[in-house]
Amino acid sequence: MTNLFNKKELAARTLKVGKNRIQFNSDNFAEIKEAITKQDIRDLYAGGIIKIKPVKGRKKIKRRKTRRGPGKIRRTVNKRKQTYVKITRKLRAYLKELKKIGAIEPNLYSKLRKKIRMREFKSKAHLKEYLEDFKEIGIKSSRIVKQMKKEKTTKQAKEKKTTKKTKTKEKEKWN
Repeated sequence: MTNLFNKKELAARTLKVGKNRIQFNSDNFAEIKEAITKQDIRDLYAGGIIKIKPVKGRKKIKRRKTRRGPGKIRRTVNKRKQTYVKITRKLRAYLKELKKIGAIEPNLYSKLRKKIRMREFKSKAHLKEYLEDFKEIGIKSSRIVKQMKKEKTTKQAKEKKTTKKTKTKEKEKWN
């Protein structure tokens, strides 16, 4: 077998294919050796003496499928975190008020706080509904809310009275 490296390079350039894809017919080495010009190589290719191997591996024409699994999708974490924080703060404040009134026992309070942290309640209304269904609580949530409102108004009225008294006492001191 003779060295046809230069002929292979010439064939690759003329046929616009890589060197590894060019295949010579072993019966016609003499004709391939005589080929000097690009036209000679084109004639040999047309005659079937020079062949081109098919492309190995994935064809560049076909595009890979885009992978959109759960790990590839990126959503903004910030928005989810903000909603979580808003809901938990609201629910914890509501629970704190219920505990202050005495509508909830301390052990139930801790259980509910854990459930809030685990995102079992989607909203304040959902928590109220859960409390209504809960058998251990004697007062229903609507009554609890009314009671809380009454206490708030009474506290505010007391604070106003105390602030008026302190202001009058201060005025007396300065006079």
